Amino acid sequence: MIFYFSGTGNSLQVAKSIAEDNDDRLISIAAEMNKKDADFNYTLKDNEVIGFVYPVYAWAPPKMVIELIEKLKFNNYKDNYIFSVATCGANIGNTMKVLGDALEKKNLNLNSGFSIEMPNNYIIMGNVDSKEIEKKKLLAAEESLKNINKVIKERKKNVFQITKGAMPGLLTGVINPLFAKGAANTKKFYAKDNCTGCGICESVCNCKTIKVEGKPKWGKVCTQCLACIHLCPVGAIQYGKGTESKGRYKNPNITVEEMKVNS
Repeated sequence: MIFYFSGTGNSLQVAKSIAEDNDDRLISIAAEMNKKDADFNYTLKDNEVIGFVYPVYAWAPPKMVIELIEKLKFNNYKDNYIFSVATCGANIGNTMKVLGDALEKKNLNLNSGFSIEMPNNYIIMGNVDSKEIEKKKLLAAEESLKNINKVIKERKKNVFQITKGAMPGLLTGVINPLFAKGAANTKKFYAKDNCTGCGICESVCNCKTIKVEGKPKWGKVCTQCLACIHLCPVGAIQYGKGTESKGRYKNPNITVEEMKVNS
């Protein structure tokens, strides 16, 4: 049972690889969190692994990932193996500790954790990688996944292969709360006149905050996954003036259809 959160497909590619290699089932965190009357009660198979795969947002897991963990209830839980994979642009700070602490509060133990560098998509602060760098990162990620799948299949415990970066306490403890405070602000999102009203942005929004009425309109909730910006087929969606000249990115191994969030 692998719970995943993904904005542009990087984490979904990782989750799919692990699920296929270990014969596990995939569960979209966004889809679960947006279900009406969801009880977050899951029945585990014998010896079934529990996994959490997600991108790192300012050196911590997306808020929605932690909110799901706070609601989780497992039937037939018998000290099942639990792992976590964080996809990132470079390093993850104390991301794994944040997730591990959230699990511990539910009397669940994180047995292994990994970080995988993937192509950059946070164009609010930077730009997408060149196609050459993107290809190198994706190939390296495939190699990393071979090792991760082996560790999971063998249920190896206390294996933490992560890149924290310098001053992880500062990154996760100070910078992340500042990011989280501003991330929910949707006022800078807008669609240019070339918007076709296709509705893709609404269907891939992890928070289900976008409604397309001719052009998309944003509500008040956001994780800054930037799926709406990157998956717009005509590049109409922008965030302030800073993204107009930036590139766009979608994981080449994942389709837009796979990224749609069921309500």
